[in-house]
Amino acid sequence: MAVRGAAAVVARLMLLALIGCVLRAFAADATDAPGTAPEDFAFHAQVTFTDQQTDRFRSPYAGTNSLLAERNDETADIAIYLGKRLWPGAEIWINPEVDQGFGLDNTVGVAGFPSAEAYKVGKDQPYPRLPRFFIRDTVDLGGERQSVEPQATQLGGEQDADRLVITVGKFGVVDIFDNNQYAHDPRNDFLNWAIVDAGSFDYAADAWAFTLGAAAEWYQRSWVLRFGVFDLSNVPNSPDLEPAFHEFQLDGELEKDYQALGAPGKARLTAYFSRGRMGLLDQAIALGEATDTVPSVAAVRQYRSRPGVSLDLEQQLSPDLGAFLRTGKSAGNVEVYEFTDIDWTASGGVLLQGARWSRPSDSVGLAGDVNWISGEREAYLNAGGLGVLIGDGRLPHPGPEKILETFYSVSVTHYAHLTLDYQYITNPAYNRDRGPVSVYAVRVHAQF
Repeated sequence: MAVRGAAAVVARLMLLALIGCVLRAFAADATDAPGTAPEDFAFHAQVTFTDQQTDRFRSPYAGTNSLLAERNDETADIAIYLGKRLWPGAEIWINPEVDQGFGLDNTVGVAGFPSAEAYKVGKDQPYPRLPRFFIRDTVDLGGERQSVEPQATQLGGEQDADRLVITVGKFGVVDIFDNNQYAHDPRNDFLNWAIVDAGSFDYAADAWAFTLGAAAEWYQRSWVLRFGVFDLSNVPNSPDLEPAFHEFQLDGELEKDYQALGAPGKARLTAYFSRGRMGLLDQAIALGEATDTVPSVAAVRQYRSRPGVSLDLEQQLSPDLGAFLRTGKSAGNVEVYEFTDIDWTASGGVLLQGARWSRPSDSVGLAGDVNWISGEREAYLNAGGLGVLIGDGRLPHPGPEKILETFYSVSVTHYAHLTLDYQYITNPAYNRDRGPVSVYAVRVHAQF
């Protein structure tokens, strides 16, 4: 199948990359020199193009939300990050973005979806959005002074090791929570949804993964305590948020820095608690049986809660090699509200930089992920119900969804990388009757 608008998108990306390189070259003396004063203003930009294709996998039947064989789809996004110092410690950021393209089968068919660069809203033509618009205030509380590297959404400068950080506005919950340095950035490392974030973390978000809210982070020695409150969408998996916290989510996280075998590591325990109009799966099944219809959670929605918890570990093994591990569990009888159809998850992997073969800016990664659902969700899907991303029309032979991902990222220039990615998915959408699926991907990314 022809890639939708691929040639035009690549041309736009190449043009913006060229402009960015010129801007960066002129700005290098002012922004890259070590020991300069704290930044008062910053401009960053990035472009990413991702193309994915499935193989001819076994598919004896398919439903509304099934992944289809031999699909080829692409996504592209162009983003600008503008930051301004408001007062000492405070900064404001605005992040306009232009998106285009589709995830495979319009982002359905696998609970651990193979591209976190794909949103739940796809369009043939480029369209503008504003993912982030927020203020961050850092209050120094003492301790060793630390350098802050300039990057997108972060002005360069210094801060105390002990500090209080308040963020208010529009941003992503996972900009702050469940942040793992080895698997959290689909523009630079792994692509799979359930590898870059805990698959069971049903975090508050619109269909593009952003929300309105506030978060506080308290850094004290080797500990960090985080808390946030955020708007849910107005209905599950919606492009629109419910305003004024009428439907909301509370997030909490405890992080601990540690040393193991002389190398640094981090452990994070993250919990969420959502309150909104959600349906219970067993009630939807009972109503469907009583009315001889396909079960629908929309018919039994009431104001109720869905909690969940996850554990996130990262460990440096050597200066160029790191490992990560995540596991999580969420309530299994409540419909998924925002993220994806996973009630329990476990993932882990390694990320290696290329210094050992004289390519220090290259990287190679290998990760595995196992996802599972509750008995109620199995029964709901087998009766023909649809989840956020999955629904084959039936599920007579359920099994755990297993995903293996590997990639190699080549540094083309200091600012641009070309990545080849491969994923092998067993039991897509928990269905032993379908697959296994091979997903091949090419990603081009440049950032300035």
